[in-house]
Amino acid sequence: MARCQILAGFSEDAASIRRTFLSPPMRDCHREIARWLAPFGAASRVDAVGNLRIARPAAGVEVGAPRLLIGSHLDTVPNAGAYDGVLGVVLALALLSAVDVGKLPFAIEVVGFSEEEGVRFGKPFIGSRALVGRLDEQVLSCQDGDGISIRQAIEDFGLNPAELPQVAIEADVVGYVEFHIEQGPVLDSVGRPLGVVEAIAGQSRLEFTFTGHANHAGTTPMNLRYDSVAAAAEWISVVERRAQSSAALVATVGSIHARPGAANVIAGETQVSLDVRHESDEARNAAVDYCVRQAEDIVARRGLKVRWTVLMDQRAVPMDPFLVSQVEQAVARAGCDPFRIVSGAGHDAMIMAEKVPSAMIFLRTPGGISHDPAESVEVGDVAKAIDCGLHLLDQLASSSEFQRKNQHA
Repeated sequence: MARCQILAGFSEDAASIRRTFLSPPMRDCHREIARWLAPFGAASRVDAVGNLRIARPAAGVEVGAPRLLIGSHLDTVPNAGAYDGVLGVVLALALLSAVDVGKLPFAIEVVGFSEEEGVRFGKPFIGSRALVGRLDEQVLSCQDGDGISIRQAIEDFGLNPAELPQVAIEADVVGYVEFHIEQGPVLDSVGRPLGVVEAIAGQSRLEFTFTGHANHAGTTPMNLRYDSVAAAAEWISVVERRAQSSAALVATVGSIHARPGAANVIAGETQVSLDVRHESDEARNAAVDYCVRQAEDIVARRGLKVRWTVLMDQRAVPMDPFLVSQVEQAVARAGCDPFRIVSGAGHDAMIMAEKVPSAMIFLRTPGGISHDPAESVEVGDVAKAIDCGLHLLDQLASSSEFQRKNQHA
C-alpha cells in the first residue's frame, strides 16, 4: 500500500493524481518499480507500446517456456485515487518476489499496462490491445486534444512503433490473472474482502437527441408546447424503472445537454446519453431495444422527433471457468468465503480473454468509492489478496489439468 502511495506521487498535476498514456510521470513509475526489483533478481523492460514487462530471473523468460501473466494498468483518470490499476501491479510484484519461481512449471511475467482508462485519446485498453494484436492503424492514428496521435506519442516516448507486432503474445502464454479493486459497493455491502469475478458485463452506449420546438417560456401555454426536455425527462424515468425491474441490469443517463439552454426558453433540442450494462448480452440488448421503443412512443405522443446513435456495443466477457474455480479455491484457502461477482466496469482482463484464459480477483472498495482521491483499500484485504495469489500459483503448479492445457497450448 505504501508503494501505491509512492507511485501516486508521479502525476501530471501538482495537487492530484493524473497519469495518462506515455506521459512523463509514467517514466518515473517505470524507474521506481525497476528500483524495487533488484533485491529479488528480477528485471524490467518497456515494450513498444509502453507496457512495463517484468520477468524473474533477471535473464528473462525463456522463449517458448509456458508463461503466466499477472498484472494491471499504471495509468489513471484525472483526480484519481491511489489504487485503481496500480494495486494490481504492485500485488503482482509482491507475488513475484515471494514465490519460488524455480519450482513452478511455468514462468511468471508481470505486466504494468501503459493504458486502460482511455483518458488521453478516448481509446481505452491501448496496452492490452497491443498484447492481443489489435492495435491497428486506425487506433494508432487517434489523436489527443493537442493533435498528437498514438503513434506519435509512442515515438515521443522513445519507443519504436515498427516493433509493435513484437508486443503481441504467443502461444507460450497460458493465462492472465488480474487483481483489481472492485470500484463499487457490492463487496463492502456483503462484508467480503475478496470477490471472484465470473464475467465482465457487456456494455452499450448510445446518444439520443429529442427534437421539439424552441419557444418563449412565458407566452407558450403548456398544451401548445413541444418541449424536448420534458420528453427526455419522461424517457429518463422509463429507463430507470426498466433497470430497477431487471436483476443485475444497470442503466444510466449521465449526460444531458439542452439547447439553447436559457432559463426563459423552451428547449428545442435535448441530447442525452444512455449507458446499459449486463452480464447477459441478450438481456442487455433487450433493455436497449426497450429504451429505443419507449423513446419513439414518447415523441409520437408529444409531437416531437427522436434520433439515436450507437456509440459502443461491447459484448460480455466470461472469465475462464477453470481459472474461476481455481480462484474460488484460493480465496477459500486464504480464509475468505468465496463470493462470485460480475464486473460492471471494463478491465484489461476482458481484452486478454480474447487470446488466453483469464481471471480476475476483486478487492473490497470501502464505501464503493473509486476514481476519486477518497478511494481506499483495507490493509487486511491486501494481505488476503497476497495469500490468495500464492495459493493460486501453488494450485496451478500442481494441477494436472492446467499442465494439460499448457501442453495443448
